[in-house]
Amino acid sequence: MRLSEIFTAPNQLTLLRMIFVPFIVIHLVSGHYFWALTLFILAGFSDGLDGLLARTLKQQTLLGQYLDPIADKLLLSTMFLILSILHKIPWKFTVLVFSRDIGILAVGTLLFAVAGLRDFRPSIFGKANTFAQVAAVFFVLLLQLYPLRWIWIARLTLLRAVFAFTIISAVHYAFLVSYRLRALSGQATTANKTS
Repeated sequence: MRLSEIFTAPNQLTLLRMIFVPFIVIHLVSGHYFWALTLFILAGFSDGLDGLLARTLKQQTLLGQYLDPIADKLLLSTMFLILSILHKIPWKFTVLVFSRDIGILAVGTLLFAVAGLRDFRPSIFGKANTFAQVAAVFFVLLLQLYPLRWIWIARLTLLRAVFAFTIISAVHYAFLVSYRLRALSGQATTANKTS
């Protein structure tokens, strides 16, 4: 990884998204939900923009591949944790989200250390889970500003979607890891036979 990768426009946006996190937390704990929601929307916008810029400017970097999901997890995990502490999201959703993320991080680290596997791009279920988390947090915050029934229903529906996609994506990840390990084992066996 080259130091110049840090200064690409997409990676700068990703770093900016990480900088937003403490300010969102400050506004949440102060009860300033309008500003918390505004910063959360800006963070979400920067997430979409950095990917678009990376493809358009051909500035896709190894650093960006690691930094982008880290920034997403930092933002969303922090939001779920703080909103649970403030009793805006039931703890069962936050515990499930954290359990999945910690499990994937632990398994990914282990597989990298033992087998050298490092390509763990998000699956369609992982992307759906991330979208559901973003949308759920958006409606949780919006409900604090506008306590309307349709917003409450959207919040509940999306939290249930987070619950479902968290489990589905975790199971899919386990199958994916198993498949890659079998493929790696098969390659090793073939190499031993030919040597």
